[in-house]
Amino acid sequence: HHQSNLAHSLREVTLMMCGSCANENAYKAAFIYYQDKKRAGRSPNKDELESCKSNMEPGTPKLSILSFEKGFHGRMLGTLSSSHCRSMPKLDMPAFEWPFAPFPRLKYPIEDHLEENMAEERRCLDRVRELIQEWDKKGCPVAGVIVEPIQAEGGDHHATPGFFNELQQITKEAGASFIVDEVQTGVGVTGRMWAHEHWNLPSPPDIVTFAKKMQIAGYYLSRKRPGPQFRIFGTWLGDLARLTITRATLKVIKSEGLVEQVVRTGHVLIEGLKDLQTQYPQYLDTVRGVGTFCAVNCPSTEFRDNLIEQLRHEGAHVGACGEISIRMRPALVFTPDHARLFLSIFDTVLSKIQEADATA
Repeated sequence: HHQSNLAHSLREVTLMMCGSCANENAYKAAFIYYQDKKRAGRSPNKDELESCKSNMEPGTPKLSILSFEKGFHGRMLGTLSSSHCRSMPKLDMPAFEWPFAPFPRLKYPIEDHLEENMAEERRCLDRVRELIQEWDKKGCPVAGVIVEPIQAEGGDHHATPGFFNELQQITKEAGASFIVDEVQTGVGVTGRMWAHEHWNLPSPPDIVTFAKKMQIAGYYLSRKRPGPQFRIFGTWLGDLARLTITRATLKVIKSEGLVEQVVRTGHVLIEGLKDLQTQYPQYLDTVRGVGTFCAVNCPSTEFRDNLIEQLRHEGAHVGACGEISIRMRPALVFTPDHARLFLSIFDTVLSKIQEADATA
């Protein structure tokens, strides 16, 4: 009941404990699909079954997951190997040698820089194609491509629906699984239940992962769960008690029209941030967002961190992302009135900074 028409095709679901293990096990599903296709219907042979116990080929194949620069997918070994934006989670951790491509760095507002943005997305997609070919020649083919609809931890980087449509097509041509990481963007925050609904894909992604606002983690599959049974498994498979919370949460989202409210609130929030950007161009630039999932850039990391601190002192809680961005991540119950209150606090803080700078 909580899915769109496109998402209705994602009928299979596997539950997990957290976003990291949702992505990690999505990778495993992609590897199984890839090898199943390669075997063309035959069962694993004795050599494969025995060699995998010693981490040897052919049972342990050389396969890879392609990810993107500045992406973040979690803190387990596979997901860390495909995360490229923060040092501390990765430091001292061995990593899989897997490919990663540049993610578009668009100019905002996107619609005002169409030609440049199209060229930037073309550059990144061309590199994805090259990497898939390179890793195929290396004997470590790409079995899955993982992407965030909006790169959150990396700095709220967006791409256009055209980018994601072509990325899906490239992935399909390579015989790999198209994995959309909706751990941060899922469950209404972009004004749709799932952010990938904004893309108008011709067919649903192969795998969509979720956690956070769903109150439980896991992933949807557009095809039958990889078998045989228990290949991807855990004691609780997501903790069934939490499903009660998930069900109640989804019921409230639907009955109170919270996804529709996000659209209204997001409009007030983003337009208000653009007004502040116009009023304080020395402090804010590059306002961007979808729904209430939005961000703005500051002149430096130091200024950004100080601004966040001052906002907190005035009762407004925002987060940092990337090197110089402030991200807004309000709850679904955040109304247009809350947005106006927040914008008023933001204005007050910026005004105080401006006064202090003028007298310095």
